[in-house]
This record gives sequence, C-alpha cells and structure tokens, in this order.
Amino acid sequence: MGINEDIQDVEEEIKKTPYNKATSHHIGKLKAKLARLRDEVVKKSASKGGGEGYSVRKSGDATVTLVGFPSVGKSTLLNKLTDANSEVGAYEFTTLDVIPGVLEHNNATIQILDVPGLVKGAASGRGRGREVISVVRNCDLVVFMLDVFQNYHHTVLTQELYDAGIRLNQKAPDVVIKRQDRGGVTISSTKELDLTEDLIKAILNEYKIHNAHVLIRDKIDVDQLIDVIMGNRVYVPAVVVVNKVDMADQYVLKKCKEEYPAATYISADKEENLEAVKDLIYEALDFIRIFLKPQGGPADMEEPLIVRKGTTVGDVCDHLHRDFRRKFRYSQIWGTSAKHPGQRAGLEHVLDDKDLLTLIIAM
Repeated sequence: MGINEDIQDVEEEIKKTPYNKATSHHIGKLKAKLARLRDEVVKKSASKGGGEGYSVRKSGDATVTLVGFPSVGKSTLLNKLTDANSEVGAYEFTTLDVIPGVLEHNNATIQILDVPGLVKGAASGRGRGREVISVVRNCDLVVFMLDVFQNYHHTVLTQELYDAGIRLNQKAPDVVIKRQDRGGVTISSTKELDLTEDLIKAILNEYKIHNAHVLIRDKIDVDQLIDVIMGNRVYVPAVVVVNKVDMADQYVLKKCKEEYPAATYISADKEENLEAVKDLIYEALDFIRIFLKPQGGPADMEEPLIVRKGTTVGDVCDHLHRDFRRKFRYSQIWGTSAKHPGQRAGLEHVLDDKDLLTLIIAM
C-alpha cells in the first residue's frame, strides 16, 4: 500500500474507535503515526519540486496574508486597503500569483498579501495549495475572508492549514525534548497531565526517540506533544472578515453573525466598514509604540517606532542599524517597563507600549 492509503486507514481507525480512558493510549499512537505519515507526504512532494512555494520578500512592520476560497473578494479588499492593483474578476482563481500591497495605519507600515484562493485539499497540493501555504507559514497574521453566503468555508480552511502544520491562535507548548545517547526516556512535568508516561514514551517511540529527557511545563494533549516532536509547526494569529454583506438579507446576516460573532462584517466592493478592518489588523498584530530619545535631547513624540509586543532593546538595535548591537553600551528607558525613570538596561530588556528609549552606542 502507498502512503495515502496508509493515511486513509489510520484516519478510519481513529474515527471508528470510541474515545475513552481505555482507548486513549491506542488513539494517541494512531495520531502520532498519522502525523508522521502526513509529514512524509509533504517531504516527498517537496523533493519533486512541488513544495518550494512563492518567493515573497517581507517588508514593513508586519506581513498579513488574505486567506479564502476563490472569488470571495480578497483582491477587491486588497485594492481598497492598499496601493496594490490585484486583478478582480467574478470567476475562480483570478489571482495566480502573490500580489503585495502596503497599508499605512496608525504609523504602522503593514504588508498585505493576496494569494490564490485555497480550496479543500490544499494541504495535499490541490489548486496551488502548497505554494500558498508556504506564504501563510511565513506571515505574521492570517485574515480569513469569507463569503457571507458560504461561511462554512472557514472550517475547511482552518483544517487545511492545520494539516499543513499551521496552528492558529495558539501558543507553542512549553515542552523541551533533549535527546540523549543512553538512559531511556525520563519525563519531568511541572503540571498535572492527563497523558500517562507510557503514552508519552509510545509516541516518542513512533518517531524513534528512545533516549531523551522530556521537560513539560504546560498542560498538553496528545496533538500538542506530537507538534513539539515534529518541530515544524508555526503559530500564527488569525481573524475573520465576512464579505458581501450588502448582498445578504437580514436572515442570512443574522445567521452568520450567530456563528461568527467576533468577525468583522464588510462589503469590500461598496467600501463598507473598511476602517474597522484596518483597526482589526492593527490590533491583532499586537503592535507597540517606542519613542526614541537622543541622549540629552527630547524624545521624538511625533513618529514612534512601531514594533511587535515582546520586542527587546536588542531587537530595536537590529531594526535601526546592523552595527548597533555590536557597538551597544547600554540603554536608558522611561515608561512602564522601567523600574524607575531613566533606568539603565541591556539588550534583553523587554519594552512596553509608549516607552521612551535612549540607546548609548560606542562611537
């Protein structure tokens, strides 16, 4: 049997096996095998030239990818939000390449990418799926664009991205697996786990890990453990935008809002609620503003440096000049991240929104 047939068999066995305490060990091993087989399919496809993806140079303060089925209005939205000129047409697969545009909002420069529409089976390569997914894996935010009349597409799209190793609105589990030459598998955990040691060892065995120390600091499930072992998962935030509301009656709109209450509802064609989309993107990217203050001078309060939450002083050095980190002496910080005004800090200091920052660089 080929790998695809093996995958189908494992999927069927998982479906028909009732989940309970007695079967959890068996299902866990099946899930580990399924993930391994799917990874083999992706690697084989890439070796044949089907997994290279599009070449997109990232620019600006962050990169956003518009993800949706063909003809949901991604190109129209891109053209309305940015300076791009993506071809628009009422037929499938109008966009056959990646079209970048630039959104300027709240002092941030945001690159937005319009990619060919995803369809069911994209993770397996259908409809340029792997090329599109390679772009999604490298972005900072996914904007799902749905047709108000076909909002079930969201379930299909999230599953395709999940199968491709993209974890949406999740954090990477705090688990460290340190391989060793001998000694078997030892497991340490700071949390009470539902997973038994036998199951953890069985899953590691599926990936030929027979000697390792496993440190678990999160309450994880089988799927999260497999993700850590695979080591090729990416974690990306995602938001939902529902388009074509101008064409929907109150019943359709009400039903859609019940299913997606957190979504932003727009008409890209009629330019309805587009400012809300800009705000949605900006907020989802977790930007913070850093005001640079020259030594002995006033801070520039007009044009803040826009960076992502969690940015360190060292990251700012890298952003400003390639030599700043090497020549760095110390920094001074005023704001909520500082213990006192003008606190001296090193490269690893994490900055907060609206901090004032002075960099002292060796000349």
